[in-house]
Amino acid sequence: MKSKTPTVDLKQTLELFLSYWKWILLCVIIAIMLGFTHLRYADYEYKANATIKIRDEEQSQKLPSLDDVKANGLFSGGADKIKDEIRVIRSREIAENIVKNLDLNIRYYADGKIKEKEFYKDSPIKINFYESDSIIDKIGRVLFIKIKSPTQYLLFNEKEQSLFDDREDADGKLYDFGEKVNTPYGGFYIVPNDGKYAPKPGTNIKIAIIPVRKLINAYSKNVTISTEKGSSVIGLELKETVAQRAIDYLDELIKEYNNDVLKDKEEVVKVTSDFITNRLQKVSKELEEVDYTAEELQKRNNLTALGAQADLNLQANKQLEQQIASTATNIQLISFLQEEIQAEGRSSDMLPADVGIGDASTAQMIASHNELVAERNRILKNSSSKNPVVINLNDQINALKSNLERSLSNMKQTSELTLNNLNKENSRIRGQLYAAPTKARQFRDIKRQQDIKESLYLYLLEKREESAIRLGMYTPNAKIIENAYSSFMPIAPKPAIIYLASLILGLMIPIGIIYLINLLDSKIYNKNDLVNMLDIPYLGDIPKTSKKQKLIKRVDYSPKAEAFRIVRSNIDFILRNQKDQQKRIFITSTKAQEGKSHTSTNLASSISFSEKSVLLIEMDIRVPKILDYLGIKEKPKKGLSDYLADSSIKPQDIVVKHPENEFLYIIPSGTIPPNPSELLMSPRVTELFKYFEKKYDYIVADTSAVGLVSDTLLISELADLFIYVVSADNVDKRRLVNIAQPLFEDKRLPNMTMLLNGIKPGKKGYGYGYGYGNNPNKKKKWYSFS
Repeated sequence: MKSKTPTVDLKQTLELFLSYWKWILLCVIIAIMLGFTHLRYADYEYKANATIKIRDEEQSQKLPSLDDVKANGLFSGGADKIKDEIRVIRSREIAENIVKNLDLNIRYYADGKIKEKEFYKDSPIKINFYESDSIIDKIGRVLFIKIKSPTQYLLFNEKEQSLFDDREDADGKLYDFGEKVNTPYGGFYIVPNDGKYAPKPGTNIKIAIIPVRKLINAYSKNVTISTEKGSSVIGLELKETVAQRAIDYLDELIKEYNNDVLKDKEEVVKVTSDFITNRLQKVSKELEEVDYTAEELQKRNNLTALGAQADLNLQANKQLEQQIASTATNIQLISFLQEEIQAEGRSSDMLPADVGIGDASTAQMIASHNELVAERNRILKNSSSKNPVVINLNDQINALKSNLERSLSNMKQTSELTLNNLNKENSRIRGQLYAAPTKARQFRDIKRQQDIKESLYLYLLEKREESAIRLGMYTPNAKIIENAYSSFMPIAPKPAIIYLASLILGLMIPIGIIYLINLLDSKIYNKNDLVNMLDIPYLGDIPKTSKKQKLIKRVDYSPKAEAFRIVRSNIDFILRNQKDQQKRIFITSTKAQEGKSHTSTNLASSISFSEKSVLLIEMDIRVPKILDYLGIKEKPKKGLSDYLADSSIKPQDIVVKHPENEFLYIIPSGTIPPNPSELLMSPRVTELFKYFEKKYDYIVADTSAVGLVSDTLLISELADLFIYVVSADNVDKRRLVNIAQPLFEDKRLPNMTMLLNGIKPGKKGYGYGYGYGNNPNKKKKWYSFS
């Protein structure tokens, strides 16, 4: 079976859409009105931006590796650190501090002409809570206030849902500004603003209290943080319904981030300072005990005059004692540090840095240990102890601590050996002072202990001062490149985009629906639908007219009359080889109600108007309609079925002449028989056509629908031309492909042609009419001048 693949005609598709222009225009207008309404009631969104640079003094002193330079650029050594800092900036702890510092969980609204107007720093009133009895950070409430006077206001039930509701004053409770209001969630008081923001009597104000945790989640997600690869510059962006609030939030975010970083740095100094303070207390007590012992010994033994002798005896031993004091001090410092490392229940894992042991490797290990602890603590703020990074850092911290303990133990053993050797040498020298009184030796021992304790005490005082100075020298981690700023122009919704989207939506919805309906529509509407689908010659098309205008007239300028003239000319062209012969034209269709009888009657009339004799045979003996179309009220007693059933009836006995057309003759169907197919198989059908072969120029036969019965196929060989009528907007394309196309390919219907009936102008039709020239009978309009 051969059938053409339907093609898309852009012009036809455009004409289809234009035929629904009123509906499309209506949809566009409705869409634009919806866009306008959205702009009127939408909450506008503003954007604020800020730029900071993350300082990294240690990283800036290091050169990046060759691999880092190849992968990320020359200044990419701190890429991982930047990621860590971004996570800190996004932390919930910082967001919570900002919300509480700026009171962002309390919003003020006033009724406007179109929608509620939100106040930020220009609110006519301010609500303050008593911290001792308030859980305001955890609740969500809405309060409605009506200003009664400059000193009083009405507080309404919280169940009210809108500022626009009419409220009776009796429903509210009157309070003075500044008076405490007790509620289940805590006490508060309301104070008025002054100046140009002072509350006006009669103003309705809504106070919305939002749970802090809800805002923390919102702001943590809404802050956009961006950075370029290999750069330590971070861009901050926040979108908010109030531009100034977005600016304040970003400024406070930078401030809170710097405070958080300073807190981490100060923790190391605090641990060191606490360590030195604890040691100072112990050393001070020990020094006090040594001084008291020396004082008692001098009083009891009268040793005040031994100074000169002691100087002479110890002049040679002075350098040795200095070494003993220094070594003993170092041993005690090592012991102090070991106690600190092994101490349990400490508030921080930080170790005191730079306590003066004098070993560079030990100082480096303590610094590395404190850096790892600080990094782990910062990650734990936004993560858990099960984080692989935290576990790795803990392993590194434990390893460093073990190495540090072994190093301190080795140093202590070495120092103790050195001290023992010095003491032995000192004993040897003191043995040479056999002449010195025993009391003087005792005094010297005490004096030596006194010097050691005093030296250690002064050293610790010096280190405590250094820690205090270092604490004051710390600088914020984030350098502000650009403070938070906003253009104060809304970024959303944008009127141009909203109206454009409304226009597109208003066009696409109806066009899409029309296109979808047209795509799913399987009916025939115009010539292109038929020609593109079937490979059958196209005879012409007949426009749809009113039911009152069933038949064309002899003098007729209507599109229908002109269409039948064109069909008549096309028939003559197809049968041009039968100039002197009778032309037999059979008319059929796929199903009933497609216009066979209408086409047969009008075609026969059109041919007869050219003064050609025409015999119109009503061969659809099941459902005859020809006489009704011709307006013949007197039904003949005999017809085609009677002739076929009764051999005594002659052909001329069933012919009826049209009362108003001398060239048109009709053979009615006659009595409707019970066996129409058997009658049409009778040889009398052929005899009938042979009888009238020389009497008429044309024979037009209205046959049955081939898609319903086989009557037409029984007599098809008698036709010179078959007109297959297709009703526009009536028959399914698939039926035509399955019925009409096989009939043409199998040549079951001689000279089969297609006639499209009932075309509507516009709406998938051609959109143009028939006819040429002026109709002399047409009445001119009053406004026509020619």
